[in-house]
Amino acid sequence: FSVLSSAILSSYLLGERLNLLGKLGCMLSLVGSTVMVIHAPEDEEVTTLDEMSSKLKEPGFLAYAAILLAICLLLIFYLAPRYGQRNILIYLTICSVIGAFSVSSVKGLGIAIKGFFAGRPVLQHPLTWILVITLVASITTQINYLNKSLDIFNTALVFPIYYVLFTTIVIATSIILFKEWVTMTVVDIIGTVCGFLTIILGVVLLHAFKDIDVSLGNLPQVLQSEQQAPVTQDDKNILIEVDNSSIAPEDKPKVFMIYT
Repeated sequence: FSVLSSAILSSYLLGERLNLLGKLGCMLSLVGSTVMVIHAPEDEEVTTLDEMSSKLKEPGFLAYAAILLAICLLLIFYLAPRYGQRNILIYLTICSVIGAFSVSSVKGLGIAIKGFFAGRPVLQHPLTWILVITLVASITTQINYLNKSLDIFNTALVFPIYYVLFTTIVIATSIILFKEWVTMTVVDIIGTVCGFLTIILGVVLLHAFKDIDVSLGNLPQVLQSEQQAPVTQDDKNILIEVDNSSIAPEDKPKVFMIYT
């Protein structure tokens, strides 16, 4: 809903262009995301902060988090100052990578809130405050670079691409953190891959053809103009055509010069 609504509202309220292929791309992104969610495995049940802490301390997730942090720092301090104004993927990749930390923090804080109402001493647990600091820092960074991207690039492009990147990173983080890939069947794997390819197709339609004036009204004219390829004539045919032309500004002899 966020991809579709942001693209349509930016088209009507901000005057940004959204053609027929762009609308089709939004719909494909939503369909692909829905298919991925349907076939995604259920996460492992974690009910206490101690269990969440043990999950976060596993070597696989620590290596994954270190790689994401290194990518994020590289993007922020090296690529963003140089290419952020021209490449839409720089700022949105930063937001998406940081999203892995924000989603994990929200998951842990949700467990902490449940434990607080259940009477558990969650405020004395150090993981609670670590998650709060991580969540505040990650959300602040996401808002900062998302606003920078919206100031420079088309809103109808920013939200679908950000939605695809963010969803992919979140699903990968959830799989690594909770070992969800162990319970996936062949049907779920195929469905997840097909959903992801559908999302990519939707983003390509939205981004690659945004400057083409295509709508339901002029679709037959666009198709007809594409089928009429220009005829290329050689020098001899052009010479004969000009010589046989009956339309001339003045009735004077024509002189032709041929260079070899």
